Parts: sequence; C-alpha cells; structure tokens
Amino acid sequence: MSVPQTQDADTLQTDEPDWYGDRLREECGVFGIFGHDDAAAITALGMHALQHRGQEGCGIVTYDGTRFNQERRLGLVGDNFSKASVIERLRGRMAVGHNRYSTTGDVVLRNVQPLFADLDTGGFAVGHNGNLTNALTLRQELVSSGAICQSTSDTEVILHLISRSKKRRIVERFIDALLQIEGAYALVGLTNDMLIGARDPVGIRPLVLGRLGEAYVLASETCALDIVGAQFVREIDNGEVVVITAEGVESHRPFPKRPARPCIFEYIYFARPDSISGGRSVYEVRKNFGIELARESLIPADVIVPIPDSGVPAAIGYAQFSSIPYELGIVRNHYVGRTFIEPEQRIRQLGVKLKHSANVGVIRGARVVLIDDSVVRGTTSKKIVDMIRDAGAKEVHMRISSPPIKYPDFYGIDTPRTEELLAANMSVEQMREFMGADSLAFLSIDGTYRAMGFDRRDPKNPQFTDHCFTGSYPTRLVDRDGSNGYQLSLLAEVS
Repeated sequence: MSVPQTQDADTLQTDEPDWYGDRLREECGVFGIFGHDDAAAITALGMHALQHRGQEGCGIVTYDGTRFNQERRLGLVGDNFSKASVIERLRGRMAVGHNRYSTTGDVVLRNVQPLFADLDTGGFAVGHNGNLTNALTLRQELVSSGAICQSTSDTEVILHLISRSKKRRIVERFIDALLQIEGAYALVGLTNDMLIGARDPVGIRPLVLGRLGEAYVLASETCALDIVGAQFVREIDNGEVVVITAEGVESHRPFPKRPARPCIFEYIYFARPDSISGGRSVYEVRKNFGIELARESLIPADVIVPIPDSGVPAAIGYAQFSSIPYELGIVRNHYVGRTFIEPEQRIRQLGVKLKHSANVGVIRGARVVLIDDSVVRGTTSKKIVDMIRDAGAKEVHMRISSPPIKYPDFYGIDTPRTEELLAANMSVEQMREFMGADSLAFLSIDGTYRAMGFDRRDPKNPQFTDHCFTGSYPTRLVDRDGSNGYQLSLLAEVS
C-alpha cells in the first residue's frame, strides 16, 4: 500500500500500522436531499451516519437559487461540517453529499466528491459510490480526444460523458452517459432544479429513497434516513434513474430489464447493522450467518469471542445456536486512528495490541472460538490468534462467517490482487497453519444464502454479487481484460 509521508493542504496523512490493511473497505457513501430549508445540515447528519463507508474525505454541494456552493474537505464529517459557519456557507434547499474511501493512491483533495462542473446546460454536481470497470478505457479515449482531467477519479469520466452528450435535456444527457459506463454505481446528481439518483443495471451498489416532510432524500443506507428522521419510501431499483423536482419523483428505466444482483458484502460487512437492505435487517442476517456457521462447523468450546466490531452479530448467532457462552474476550480500542504515528520501531512490534486487547479473565484456560466476518490477507487473524494464546487460552479455534475470499473485486471494494488473497493461495488447512489456530472453518456459500432465506441452487431465488467467493462477475471487466492485463483503478495517480 502506498502511504504518503508528508501532508500539505491537498493531501491527507495516512500513516497507519500495516495490520490495519487486512480489512475490506468500501469505497463511498452518498446522500442527497431536495426541498428542505436545512438541506446542508441534514446532508451533514446523513453523511455522519454513513461515515463507516468512507473516512478519508467528505464534501457537500448545494444550490441556493442563484449559485452552487461547495465545501470539500479531507477527513471525517464531524471534524469538517460540525461548525455553523461552514453550514451557513452552504445555502440552499437542495444538496448532495459524499464520503470517500480511496481504494488506491494518495488521498488528495481534488478527488474528494461531489465533483462539480459548469456545463452548457448549467452546473452539475455528482457523487458516486462504486467503481466503473471501463473507466480507464473511457478516460484514455476522452484524453486522446482533447479532454482535460482535473482528478484521478472515475467519477470525472461521468461528468465528461454528460458534457459531451448531444442530447438536449440534462436528464437525457445523464442517461446517455450511463449507457456508456459499466460496473457498479449508485449516483446522486444535483442541478439547479433537480436531484437525480441512479443505480447500476444489476443494483450492485445500494441506494434508497426517503421522505422528510415535503422533502425527498436519497442515501446509500436506511441508517442515514433514520438519523435525520426521514421515512423510508423504497429502494431505488436496479437500472433505475429517479429525477426529483418540485413536481415530485419521476422514474426512468433506460436499461433492458435484468435480475438484480446486489453486493453480498453489504450484508456481510459494509452496511451498518441497524440498516435495512432488501427488506432484511442487516443485524439479523449477520446473526443468521453465525447460526449457519455453527450448524456447519460446531466444535466443543468454553467461550465464543467475537473479533470486534464486525464479528459481533455472527458471534451472537453462533453462541445462541451452540449454547456456548458469549463473552467479550477481546476489547477494542476505538481511539487508535489511521494517523497514529509510532515514535519508535519497537512500538510497531506491539502490533494488533494497539487496536485489540485480550480480556485475560475470559481467555485464560479456556477453549476459545474466535468469530470474524472475513479473512483477506490473514495477517490480522494471525496476530489475534497469537494474542489469545499469549493470554493463556487452552485452545484457539477460528470461525469465519463468510466463505473464503478467492477473487479480487472490481466494483468499489478494496480487495488485494489475487496473489495477496490468503484463500486464493492456500488451502483451509494451510491457512489454519499460517494463523496458528487449532482449527479453522468458513461459512459455505450455500450456508451464506440460507442465512438470507434463499436456496442458492433454486434458479427462482435471487442471486447476489458474490464474485469474491465464486469468481462469477456480474458485468464485463473491460479494463481488466484489455491490453493492461488487469484493471487499474482511476483512484490511483496515473500519467
């Protein structure tokens, strides 16, 4: 991972212990509101609820009837949008906001969204959650024809396509751009008289519609509606474009109808537990993952211990099914940030203890089952197993409430390349030896679907975007399959 060593006005310091990189990270969260006197303040609250989806940059763009106003900052929402003076500069009754996590490359202010451009039809701001699988190809075509790119974000490609469209109306131009892109996206766009939302043709990335009094809200998750007191209306359908104006909500469906394939990792890891996705409580689904995991790989033990915080719901389900006591055998330090700088090398060697500490009174002499939601590189799992053994555990068993991650993602999840994925290069037994656990088991792909109430073998049941486990990608991977040999993220610095 490339880590900048200096900080200036346009770059965020991201020095961090290397074990933090052994987690999945989602790229972004989006929020939009139309028709509310406190549009900017409500957008900031909604973005705060979506902070888990991106912590490196945040931005808000509003329109006040005369001009567009924008504030884009590096860092967290609460650190940048809590002051009244900032919100007061964001005048207007309509707004879009964005939280960013960059999958590769430096964190620079020019990549923070929403991105804004003055088009011949007027101003247009756009925020994007996802990743385009043909963005590099499109960018090269645009640059070769004279386009000047100001960022390294694939979102800028969308703005260029809108600008170059020969269609007359902005909605038609927006749809024209969507017809040229591939991959995963949930978009919010803002003009001087409308809020636009769009979801990719198979609905990989989430987007929901809410109502706050007379105002309409778009958000990545229902938890963002809850925090502002908005009522959930419905999910935006896969392949749907919604246009919100003073007249209400208008729906467009420009794509041929296809079965939805929402990202399965929203249930496993990314969505906040209190969100509702696809009509299902994310928290209850994660508990069900633990129940199915216990059904498939129950082992005699004295205590079930979650790896906080992501392993907690599955551990509760595992404990409920097995009747083995659930205990907080690991305590997480929530105050170790991404910018923690170790004064000496020996401090780095403390490793995972900076973030997690063993609760010795629970662990000593016990047969422990550790529950986590996923394994990426496996380095954190190894450190935690070592920590639990050092705390005096008699046995340490690792249980993972998702299948092994064998394939990289190209839709906005920060997964390593194949050679860095532990499960792509080792058998389960080899992974167990690497981690130093007494036993290791993953939830099966069939068990994952059962936990969500489906039989994966039944063609009538929904199929999710589960390519990280199965290798079944729901879209073409244009950039990966081109002459480069693999997909390059436009979030990286490119020449």
